[in-house]
Formats: sequence, C-alpha cells, structure tokens
Amino acid sequence: MTPNAKMEGKVALVTGGGGAIGGASARLLASEGAKILVADERGEMAKKVAQEIREAGGNAESIAVDVADASQCKSATDAAVTAFGELHVLVNVAAAVTPDAPVDELPLEEWDRAFAVNLTGPFLMSKFAVPEIRKAGGGAIVNMASQLGTIGVPNRSAYCTTKAALIHFTTILAAEVADDNIRVNSVSPGVIETPRTRRRFDTAEEFHESRGKLHMLGRVGQPEEIANAVLFLSAEDSSFVTATNLLVDGGYIYLKRQPGENGKV
Repeated sequence: MTPNAKMEGKVALVTGGGGAIGGASARLLASEGAKILVADERGEMAKKVAQEIREAGGNAESIAVDVADASQCKSATDAAVTAFGELHVLVNVAAAVTPDAPVDELPLEEWDRAFAVNLTGPFLMSKFAVPEIRKAGGGAIVNMASQLGTIGVPNRSAYCTTKAALIHFTTILAAEVADDNIRVNSVSPGVIETPRTRRRFDTAEEFHESRGKLHMLGRVGQPEEIANAVLFLSAEDSSFVTATNLLVDGGYIYLKRQPGENGKV
C-alpha cells in the first residue's frame, strides 16, 4: 500500500478485471488501499489478478461473472458485500470482442452480444451496485467507454454504438444518483496496448507503427495509464467530478478530426 493511500477503507468491484485494463485498474486501486472483488467471465484470469494483488500485500477476491446475465451480476455484487462488508466503487470494464465487418455483413448475434455485454452489462451491474453504494454512504461508478464512442470508424458499428450509448448512460445515471453522494463518470481510452488491440497485427512493431501515429502524442497508451484515470475518478481527488467522459486518448480525437493520413484508422 502506498503512503496516504487514496482508497483506504474502500471496497471496489471491477468487471473485466482479468484483462489488461481491468487488471491494471484492480491492482492500482488495491495498491491505494481498496479491497477488490475481481470479476471476469474468464474466472481463471480473475483468480490470477486477485492472487497478484494478495501477493503484493493487498486484499482481493475473485468471481466468474458474465455481465450480460442479470443473476450473475447480482451474485457479483452480493459477493463483494459478503467478502468485505460493503461496496463503494464499481468499475465497469468488461467488453465483448466483435469482428470487424460492415453493417450488411455483421451477424445479428454479434451485434446483440456487443450490446448485451458493453451496455446492458454496465446497466445491470449499476442496477445492483447502486443500492449497496448508497447504503455505504456514497462512492463512485466508472464506466469504460472509448474514444470510438465519440468518433466512430467504419466496420466497428456494434462497438462504437455501444460505447457512445454508454457515455450517454453515464450522464443519465449520474443525474439519478447525485443526491445519494454517488458520482458516475466514464473513461474513453485511445488505442491501448493490450492483447485485444494487438490481435489484428502480426508483430508488436507493426502494431505500434500503425496505431501510434493516430495519436497526437505519437504512440499508443498503456493499461496503467487508463488505470490512473480510473483511480482519479474513484477517489476523493475527483470529488467535484460527475457526469463526465474523461478522454485518455493521447490526442486521438484531435488527429482523427483532421484531414490526411492522421484522420485514418
């Protein structure tokens, strides 16, 4: 735990916590004193992150959960309260991988799965977490959106649409729970180096060359840089921040709006 820990005494539930961004967020929150329930459909990956947190001196448990399933979302929330006594922070990171395809070729089941995980998932987790956060006296919800929720790209209709809707959902939920001392914000990363984003490329060099130049800073981001934003929005450092979409995109959106090569994806 770091000196003057920002999350001391807090309990956080992180969905998609077995992945790169979710895992980095869970580890950072734990290092700042939070007790963590790592939730992921890939139960073994959730266990691995929870074990890493414990080995680093933190307090964490794990659970396998498909956020598209209401009963599993309720079970995850109950598990956090059972393990740690209360709940203060929900971080919704879980997201579906959808194939790149134009609208007329995208299978309906892929569209439906994207909405079930990327949008209904945060809705369900919030539905069950809000009463518990309210009981604890307030806290924060952080939704993982995307820069592609602001600027869409061809062949990614399902992903881009769900992330745009998630940003809007965030503002609505923030208005609903403000009187309960619950702040709700979203984070919109640019291209972050993860196994998911690298899957389209044969080598790491090709990935960095192709995607780095899409950002004003000339490089892709790292999961830990997104975790820093999650910590900020979860802790009292952001006590006057709600209904906000925080772009952590290295200037992607600025360059995407410009003509020429930097406007391509």
